[in-house]
Amino acid sequence: MNFQSFIFYFFAAMLVFAALRVITARNPVHSALFLVLAFFTAAALWMLLEAEFLAIALVLVYVGAVMVLFLFVVMMLDINLDRLREGYWDYLVPALIVAGVMVAEMAIILGARYFDLEGMPAPEPGGGDYSNTRELGLLIYTDYVYPFEIAAVILLVAIVAAIALTLRHRKDTKYIDPAKQVNVRRKDRVRMVSMPSEGKDEG
Repeated sequence: MNFQSFIFYFFAAMLVFAALRVITARNPVHSALFLVLAFFTAAALWMLLEAEFLAIALVLVYVGAVMVLFLFVVMMLDINLDRLREGYWDYLVPALIVAGVMVAEMAIILGARYFDLEGMPAPEPGGGDYSNTRELGLLIYTDYVYPFEIAAVILLVAIVAAIALTLRHRKDTKYIDPAKQVNVRRKDRVRMVSMPSEGKDEG
């Protein structure tokens, strides 16, 4: 085993561990942090495949923006962990069935003759004028334009849903109605009062 294979298996093991902790951690904040670790290790795997743009985009976009939004939403939801754990083991059997199906599908795909070292060799290093950003843009906006748009819509729906979850109306919550701010008039906020002037005390 060479050094590159060791690095690949190390980051792959870290990615699998982080993904498992995302769904098994009892604290939602810990799950979000393990998801950050999963993104970082996935970016390292992209670097091994010489896809530097994908690695940087994964760290900047998902770790730097999306995960910050997730953390804010998780902390603002005020989740009752005791209530969340109720009925946790009731979903164990369906979860094991789904996990078994996914593992079987990956085993079938990875065990095929097209996914061995001879069928999928390591990518050859590009030349001096090679740009993986340009090649990625050509693939996204030609062959994979519809899956790319569907993924963008799904992400937009997830962001809207995350924001909607935080807009719960509470009696003790103070908020401002923008419509009332826009429709306010000067005479409703400022009142001119005419007061008589007071004379100076005579000494």
